[in-house]
Amino acid sequence: MLPLPSFYDPTKVPELYLERAGLVADAARAYAAEHRIAKARHDTSRIAAFGIDCQVAFCTPGASLYVPGAEADTRRTIEWIYRNLDKLHTLAFSLDTHSVFQIFHPAWWVGRDGEPPAPFSVITHDDVLSGAWRPVAHEKESLEYTEKLAAGGKYVLTVWPYHALLGGLSHALVPALMEAAIFHAVAREQATHFESKGQAPLTENYSVLSPEVRELGGRAVGGLNAAFFEALVSHDRVYVFGQAKSHCVLSTLVDLRIELEKRDPSLLAKIHVLVDATSPVPAPPIDPLPPSLDFPAVAERAFADLERAGMRLVKTTDPVLP
Repeated sequence: MLPLPSFYDPTKVPELYLERAGLVADAARAYAAEHRIAKARHDTSRIAAFGIDCQVAFCTPGASLYVPGAEADTRRTIEWIYRNLDKLHTLAFSLDTHSVFQIFHPAWWVGRDGEPPAPFSVITHDDVLSGAWRPVAHEKESLEYTEKLAAGGKYVLTVWPYHALLGGLSHALVPALMEAAIFHAVAREQATHFESKGQAPLTENYSVLSPEVRELGGRAVGGLNAAFFEALVSHDRVYVFGQAKSHCVLSTLVDLRIELEKRDPSLLAKIHVLVDATSPVPAPPIDPLPPSLDFPAVAERAFADLERAGMRLVKTTDPVLP
């Protein structure tokens, strides 16, 4: 494995700061020369590192949707990227991208008292039918949305704190990870790919590849992101990491499984999940807790099922073979 660059400070991973693009780029050129790092265009094996929602909103303590453990996941991820720089052909990151008025944010709903729901409230189809919660707009579509979530066995609608708002600080990639992306891009002369998701107001988009509900009122609200799927699976191997294990990472992996099984189930072996670089959303404080809302347990069962299907569960300490 390669050494960590001298400018990298693991204690800074949880911190917010302006990425030092110039310093990092200069260091990357010197590092590539010193360690004889080949350019990505010369790779005979194309390995992708795919980070899901590695953003301030989820990975930085104090952020509204901080996932406990995410800063340690991010540190392990960054060091894995630096140490395997010569083997990673592509770096790709999804960016959860939202606005204030979306169906999973408090501003979308009001209760009988005229107040919005508190963050982490759960809104069921029956709640909407009874008028316990009423959407401020798109009443028919909102009712249909909760109905389709229930019918399809999807996550119950959770009202999340405002997060990853486009234009806000929480939308950005974690600064220390952004520096690792810049370092890789310059050292290997390979641009980092950023894939936005989550802008549709009438559906959640946990998966990078598709929304929770694809059609409302006979109109499409989203579909399979075929272009990005094809770009990912064109690689010989795809390493997946990010947040959260129980939601966006899991939903993306499930979509990958569905699409790869349609094509050739043996392709599932391409997908390597860095299990020590992702953490689940904690279960909400509900007593009794419905099994579907025990997010850590849901994630553990689902990951075991994905492994049985053919995906590989690995760690950042495992060797990345070319």
